[in-house]
Amino acid sequence: MSLDETTVRTLVSGQFPEWAGRPVRRVRSHGTVNTIFRIGDDLTARFPRLPATTPEPAEAEKIRRQIEAEAYAAEHLYGRTRFRTPAPVAIGTAAPEFPLPWSVQTWLPGTVATDDDPGDSALFAADLVELITAMRAVGTGGAVFSGRGRGGVLAGHDEWMRTCFAHSERLLDVPRLRSLWDKMRGLPRGSDPDVMSHQDLMPGNLLVAGGRLTGVLDVGGFGPADPALDLLSAWHLLEPGPRDVLRAGLSCDDAEWARGQAWAFEQSMGLVWFYEHSNPVMAGIGRRTLDRILADPAV
Repeated sequence: MSLDETTVRTLVSGQFPEWAGRPVRRVRSHGTVNTIFRIGDDLTARFPRLPATTPEPAEAEKIRRQIEAEAYAAEHLYGRTRFRTPAPVAIGTAAPEFPLPWSVQTWLPGTVATDDDPGDSALFAADLVELITAMRAVGTGGAVFSGRGRGGVLAGHDEWMRTCFAHSERLLDVPRLRSLWDKMRGLPRGSDPDVMSHQDLMPGNLLVAGGRLTGVLDVGGFGPADPALDLLSAWHLLEPGPRDVLRAGLSCDDAEWARGQAWAFEQSMGLVWFYEHSNPVMAGIGRRTLDRILADPAV
């Protein structure tokens, strides 16, 4: 099923007639989860990427619950930092034109860090310190990390990493990388409690201007996690000098810093092979991050 401006215009006018007649424009994005369209000047519609086969009702219901959870997370973060974040506006329902629920949120103008690399900016690193500190200050309310994604225990990703190594034999120095993971997977968590975390501080999720952070996207994962998880931004986004600024600003001890590196490693191992052909930009981010990790004197 093709999702184009005409289809989106039909969905919007049918479910939200107050927006009928607004211009609809597809947004160029290197994201991997949603196809995005602007609705007028101030809204954006996010449509989950369709599976190869027609989704079952149970799948649509699962996605609806996920979208609701993401809207709750976005609302929980909105206005809690000085950096702009999208606000949830509405949830669209499955229809003949598109068989899954979809969401509408406010549009944030700007340039993503994928297109305007701030990696050499110490001021950008200081902005990340401010962002991460403000997110942590929101407080978990006693909630803890749950689920199978990043943010819990590193060793819980062993099966995924075996898959990544198997698919990366012709792409990367797998023996060296496997040896590194053998050390990373056992890094101690200690008594560090979960903190509120964005959980995916990658270049495509941050808006920048003049080497400074201006906004944060894809905030639907905001929730409790290992405090080291948002430190993956040090390796996805920063060169050595600014990376030191981030570490000092957050007062990271050796254990927390090493786990942040391990989370970046785990994510990047999946990016290189999985998106080799379908999303070369994401694959390139994974390669660059792995190169930065391997160049670290501590490694």
